[in-house]
This record gives sequence, structure tokens and C-alpha cells, in this order.
Amino acid sequence: MRQLLFTGVAVLAVLSGSAATAQSKRQSGVDASERATYGEIRLSSGFTDDPYTVSVTSGGSIDASDVSDGCVGMVSRAPDFQLTYEAGSLPLSFGTISDSDTTLMINGPDGRWSCDDDSGGDGDALVTYSNPGSGVYDIWVGAWGGNSDSAQLFVTELSGDGNGGSNGSGGSPDASLTATYGEVRLRSGFSPDPYRVEVYSGGSLEASQLGGSCVGRIAEAPDFQLTYDAGSLPLTFGVEADGDTTLVINGPDGRWSCDDDSGGQADPEITFRNPQSGVYDVWVGAYGGNGVSGELFVTELGR
Repeated sequence: MRQLLFTGVAVLAVLSGSAATAQSKRQSGVDASERATYGEIRLSSGFTDDPYTVSVTSGGSIDASDVSDGCVGMVSRAPDFQLTYEAGSLPLSFGTISDSDTTLMINGPDGRWSCDDDSGGDGDALVTYSNPGSGVYDIWVGAWGGNSDSAQLFVTELSGDGNGGSNGSGGSPDASLTATYGEVRLRSGFSPDPYRVEVYSGGSLEASQLGGSCVGRIAEAPDFQLTYDAGSLPLTFGVEADGDTTLVINGPDGRWSCDDDSGGQADPEITFRNPQSGVYDVWVGAYGGNGVSGELFVTELGR
């Protein structure tokens, strides 16, 4: 894979969190034995549809600092989500994506508490178990300052940010990583046109670090990779989604191309009028940090 035109160090947060041994499933007002408010799931290491995401509302009436040292934010009595996990050799990360300042409080299979406030960047929380154990993880999504808001909780084995990225603002997009939602080789005149793939936008990195018109939050790993054999036709990439998405593309020449709203309805679109043959690494960003499901399309038909 070609070298990127910038340097950076991707940082993976490997957090032990502030942990304290739980004497029981019930402690200081929270109760892990209660049914999780937003559901539960069983996952084995290597699970597909990674990251696994669930919509939650942060906050509650209990001060997390009363549960364990190092925990902050207001949480509910019952867990927000419960994961039963069969561990393998991969690390396991839990994180939040929200417009508001969120926190995480997790009671792991060993009964210990792990907590975080801002390791995910921009007020988002991230807890990574470098050597996760098998068993039940009860998760609370807290609200810093008590301001409850909608949020996305994600579980991932990829690299830490829910889209294959590193945590926080210290990382940089890395086209050498495996694309989260797959890759394809297309030749000019391909059929069917457009080629479509389902993606989930966003991540923990600021696209603005790339300069120019790059905006939104993206993952470290590309969302999609196209290897293209060019002809005489222009090549267009776009996104169709209900939320505000952005596009970041690293082309065969190593240059970055970015867009926010050129596709209309807050959808991005980038057209290469004289496309080169080679690899196009594509990131679908989330403007304002709110990740949404959508479709990335590639077309030579024009718009």
C-alpha cells in the first residue's frame, strides 16, 4: 500500500480503567443483576458486523463516583447494555459517540469496574480490554454534568473507535489498514452501475487534520477500498444517508479529496473527471460526530 502524504502516529488506547473489585452485582445504587435497558447480546471473538452498535440515552440519577474510584458522570440503576462475550486473542473495546459529553462505566466478568470519560475524543468515552476475559460485561453510559442525551454505544475488536480507528485526536487515517466494509476491483464500464455498499459513518478522528475541505469525524481504517482500472469515463463516489455525512478519499496518486454536501440533502459527492487506475481508499465521515447507516455508491453514469 502506498505511503500517505502525511505523518502521524495512531494511538490505541489500552485502558485498564479505574477498577475496583465488586463485592456483588449490586453496589452504591447500581444493580448489574437488573435487565439491561437497551438490550443484550452474545458475541464471540471474530464477530462479524464489527463494530456492533446500539442506540442508548446517556445518564441517570446515580453518581458514578459513588460506585468506584475514577468513575464520573450520572448513570442509571440498571445497566444500559449487557454483552456476554467469548474471548479470543483480540482486544475488546467499548466506546460512545454523542454530541454530548458521555462517560463509560463497565462491570467486567471478574467483577471489577472500568471507567472512562474522554479517551474517545470530543467528550466521547472509550474503554479497551487488551486481554479481555470471557463472560458478562454490564455497561452504563453516563452523562457528564447530568445532561442526558442520545448516544451510540459500540463494541469492537477492530482497533478502538468503532470503525477500525484509533481513539481520540492523536491518530491519523491509515490506508494500509483493511477496509472495514470490504473492497472490490472494478473496470471502467462495470455493471451493475452504480456499485453500492452499506456502511456506517463516523469515527473518532477529525478529518480536518488533513486540511483543505476535509470535515467530519472518520475512522482510522478506510471504510471501503476500490481498485479501479480506468477508461475514458469519469468516476463518482457518493453517499446516501438520513444523517449528515462527509467523504474523504485517498486516491491512486496519494492525494486527498474531500467533500461535505455536494450530493445535496447533506450528502457528499466526489467526482474524478479523469480518474487514474489504482487504489481508492474511502472514508465516510459523520458531520457533527453522529454516526448513521447509509449507502456508499460508485458510478460512472454521472449525477
